[in-house]
Amino acid sequence: ALDVRVVLSHHKVAGKENHGRSVETLARIDAQRALQPLCLDCHPYPATSTMLRLDRARLASRTMITWSKGYPEATGRDFGAVMAELGLDDAAAIARLAPAGAIYFLIDPADVNRIFSHPLTMVGSDGLPFDPHPHPRQWGTFTNVLRTMVREQQLLSLESAIHKMTGLAAAQYGLSGRGLLRQGYHADLVLFDPANVTDTATFSAPIQVSQGIHAVWVNGRQVWDGERTGTERPGQVLAPGEAIPWSQQSE
Repeated sequence: ALDVRVVLSHHKVAGKENHGRSVETLARIDAQRALQPLCLDCHPYPATSTMLRLDRARLASRTMITWSKGYPEATGRDFGAVMAELGLDDAAAIARLAPAGAIYFLIDPADVNRIFSHPLTMVGSDGLPFDPHPHPRQWGTFTNVLRTMVREQQLLSLESAIHKMTGLAAAQYGLSGRGLLRQGYHADLVLFDPANVTDTATFSAPIQVSQGIHAVWVNGRQVWDGERTGTERPGQVLAPGEAIPWSQQSE
């Protein structure tokens, strides 16, 4: 064995025929993490995002084009409507649009909730920052969790959700001195209103700032005052350290 930590990022079960199978995947994860270092993350949306691909488009119930160099008019539109406009089948339309990016609606929200409920699941975000029409997770992942899973669904406690965003990730990746409010730790802090914090980014309008966040500090220096970003750049590139022993992952 290599004793190398495996990160399942982002864990999901895609395609209608796989809906509900997170019961199986999480059971396999639990069995395997007794044998090797393992952790996982997930984002709180029923859709994924990557390059426009035929296999993904055929799995998805709906595909949204995020950008296209071959046919820029497709940006922000449903792939089905673009196919009809061009009079092409899916394979020929993808060739016409290429290179292009897309958002694929192919995940059951019940699987997302089940994966998030697992004690080792960290909150993961992702995004292509230069997409003209990115996935909303780029702007709204963490506040979406606080709104939907904590406040609306009561799937997670506020403390559990915050831990999945901070302390759990720091422990899994060995980021010493971060992730917890503790003396001597780096002061990476967010001041927010738990009753009102919310994402505003949507699939149709993804570039939207979250609301209810009053201030942000990085390494003890304020970088957001609730209305605008500051001029300081106190962040650091973080090098991985010694992660928690895999035998203690469930603690």
